[in-house]
Amino acid sequence: MSETNRIGSIRLSGMLPKVFVNEPAGDSQVWKSDVEFRRGEHWLIEAASGAGKSSLCAYIYGTRTDYVGHLMFDSRDAASLSVDEWQSLRRTNIAYLPQELALFPELTALENVRLKACLADGRGDDAILAMMRELGIDSRADYPVGRMSIGQQQRVAIIRTLCQPFDFILLDEPVSHLDETNNRIAASMILREAERQGAGIITTSVGNPLLIDNLRRVRL
Repeated sequence: MSETNRIGSIRLSGMLPKVFVNEPAGDSQVWKSDVEFRRGEHWLIEAASGAGKSSLCAYIYGTRTDYVGHLMFDSRDAASLSVDEWQSLRRTNIAYLPQELALFPELTALENVRLKACLADGRGDDAILAMMRELGIDSRADYPVGRMSIGQQQRVAIIRTLCQPFDFILLDEPVSHLDETNNRIAASMILREAERQGAGIITTSVGNPLLIDNLRRVRL
């Protein structure tokens, strides 16, 4: 990707889910505030259940638009993006791991990752299998995802998210089903790939955060 096509910052200005508009103001550092996530920085959004963290991720990824306020990619308001522009952004600028994982259960682990890599012109099989070995699921590469444990599925989804180009990697509770050892391995892989691409990390947690040191923390 050329530098001119990269996203340097994601800025939220006065954003709030429409469902929260008539509720009392809370102490969020994100909703109804001005927050800027810059490429190369690493952020943790801490939230209680029901505070809207998955909604925020969906807004940034463009799969939901039921908010008030403004979401800006550099100087461009997300509300002005066309369908084609959103598709391009998801292929080359923003990698997203949703909390529900969104894997295809009938496909194997390798097929799930390969599908995303092909669509985004991303990593090849050798790199994908190396990541699977690092996370201890290489022996399950040819297993249907639907037959894998939720922790194994989460590791597949992490690898799928890492296999594409990105300026920001958006991770919604990425290690909620991982023990500390696999959390640290996943965190190391995510940090390494983000640094390789000069990308920003935005991760959420309700109590089991991604174990990356010196994350900038904001409360949702």
